Amino acid sequence: MLALKLTLVPVFLLVVSMSGKWWGPSVAGWLAGLPVVAGPILYLLVLAHGPQFGAHAATLSLSAILASEAFNFAYAWTCRARAWPIALAAALAAWLAAACALSFLPASPLWALGAALAAVLFGQSFLPRSTAVAAGATLSPTDLISSMLAGMALTLLVTSLSGWAGASWSGLLAVFPLLGSVLSVSSHRAHGADFVIALLRGMVLGRFSFAAFCLLLAFVLPHQAPLVAFLEAAALAICVQGCTRRLASASRAQAVARDAVAAE
Repeated sequence: MLALKLTLVPVFLLVVSMSGKWWGPSVAGWLAGLPVVAGPILYLLVLAHGPQFGAHAATLSLSAILASEAFNFAYAWTCRARAWPIALAAALAAWLAAACALSFLPASPLWALGAALAAVLFGQSFLPRSTAVAAGATLSPTDLISSMLAGMALTLLVTSLSGWAGASWSGLLAVFPLLGSVLSVSSHRAHGADFVIALLRGMVLGRFSFAAFCLLLAFVLPHQAPLVAFLEAAALAICVQGCTRRLASASRAQAVARDAVAAE
C-alpha cells in the first residue's frame, strides 16, 4: 500500500506532463482533463476504508469542482494586477473558503452535481477574457519534479488523515488544485497574466469528464468491486473527455468560419 501511495500519483503526473513531448499537444490536452490526481487518491481511500467511504468521498470530490472554479476565478482576476505570490495566496484562500462551505453540503450526488454545474457556468461567464492561446503550456523540469513531489505529499496527507478527517474532507482534499497551482504559477512567471487566464478558462474542458468519473463512482462503488467500478468510471471519463474536446473543436471551427465570412 505504501508503494502505491508513493508512486501512483507521481507516475500519472509524469505521464500527463510529458505526453506533449512524447505524443503531441493534442494528446497532452486530452490527458490533462482526466482525474490523474483525484482518481488514484480515491482508489486508495476505497482500499483503506471500503466502498461506502469511497462513494461518499467521490460525491464530495464532484462538488469540489466548485472549489476548483473558485481557485481559478480568484487567480485569474488577481493575476491581472498582482504578482504570482499574491495571486496564488488569493486563489488558495478562495479554494479553502469554498471547500469549507462544501463540507456542509448534503452528501448527495445530485446536490454535488448541481454545485459543480453552477460553478462551471458561473466561471465561464465571469472569468476575465483573454486573446492568448495557452495550448502550449508545459512544465519545466523543476516544476515537473515539484508537482510530482507535491502529488506524493498530497496522497500521503489525504490517505493518512482520512480516518480522522472523514470521507467529506478526504474527498475535498483529493481535488486540491495541485496541478492547477503549478501550471498557473509557472505560466504566470513565464508568459504573463493573459496566458494564465487563457489556461484557466481552458480547464473547463476537463470538468465534465471529471464530473462523470466521480458521479459514476458515487453510484456504483457500493454495489461493485472497487477495481471494476474505477475501470468503468475511467472509461466513462475518457469517453466524455473525447466528446467534450470534439465539440469544442467543432465550435472553434465554426467561430473561425463566421469570422472569415464577416471579414469578407
